[in-house]
Amino acid sequence: MTRVYVGMSGGVDSSLAAALLVEQGYDVTGVYMKNWSQDLPGMKCPWADDLADAKRVAVQLGIDFKVFDFEAEYKQKVVDYMVDEYKAGRTPNPDIMCNQEVKFKLFLETALADGADMIATGHYARVTEGKLKLAADDNKDQTYFLYRVTGEALRRVIFPLGEYAKSEVRDMAKARGLWTATKKESMGVCFVGAVGMREFLGEYVTTKPGDVIDAQTGKVLGRHDGAIFYTLGQRHGLDIGGGLPYYVVGKDMEKNEVYASTQLQDEAMWQKEFRLSDPHWINDAPDDGEYRIRVRHRAPLVSAALVYDEQGVLVRLSEPQRAVAAGQSIVVYASDDECLGGGIIR
Repeated sequence: MTRVYVGMSGGVDSSLAAALLVEQGYDVTGVYMKNWSQDLPGMKCPWADDLADAKRVAVQLGIDFKVFDFEAEYKQKVVDYMVDEYKAGRTPNPDIMCNQEVKFKLFLETALADGADMIATGHYARVTEGKLKLAADDNKDQTYFLYRVTGEALRRVIFPLGEYAKSEVRDMAKARGLWTATKKESMGVCFVGAVGMREFLGEYVTTKPGDVIDAQTGKVLGRHDGAIFYTLGQRHGLDIGGGLPYYVVGKDMEKNEVYASTQLQDEAMWQKEFRLSDPHWINDAPDDGEYRIRVRHRAPLVSAALVYDEQGVLVRLSEPQRAVAAGQSIVVYASDDECLGGGIIR
């Protein structure tokens, strides 16, 4: 019997994933990954409650349950990376790094060493022979966050929810009487629950106020509380009253200045070409040619040309995309819904 270690976060998705694996005849062990336990001002980290919920579901299902403590590695590989990227003026995605370094590397290696044959998670994606495919529910598809996982790792991975819609998952969990069937989805920073990114960064970086400047006129529009907190295309949080809304169109970390504009068509907000740094291909690197790309989670798939030259990988879009900030990822898809990989914008 195939032995599967399923990552159980204490949420409904991973709970149902575990239940489906049991029903499908696997020898299932639930694993809670203790990645973060630090409280922040005004926000208690929910890890203990999540662990308790995961345990309750494991008891309901009659499966073994373990806790893998990855907190030190998580701090180094995910949190420090994220903070350093923000300090450099970029907008990283910690969920992508978590999947690359923790869930589908450290968890996989630890599970295999402990006797597992496969691992599973509650991600909305499909995998076939090491190939990553879009989930059946396009609105919940999470392949964008999984593009840095290796094909070798994916050959040891099961995604039980890949064929289901989120609405079905809730109903299926309720039908099975799972403890977490009505639990709300966690929001905010991936590893600290409901706290916002601004509050989290405020604990790790020293910031100082600076000017918000009109990109067209050079006029000082107001003050901000730290350029690190602002990203391209941002509208809220500028605190500039009256008239048309302003959008962030750039920033200078050395000068601690944020540049804003009322013009949605400002050329700084729209880009048609991107160079990918640190490209990662799940299996083989794709050839030059036409593909589909996604510039952020839930953004529509748009056609683009992939070009290799002496400087690396160039992505040339068929139509400009709005507010794609440095540090974010562009993910590449084939015409048959296979996620090929992607890279980070610099």
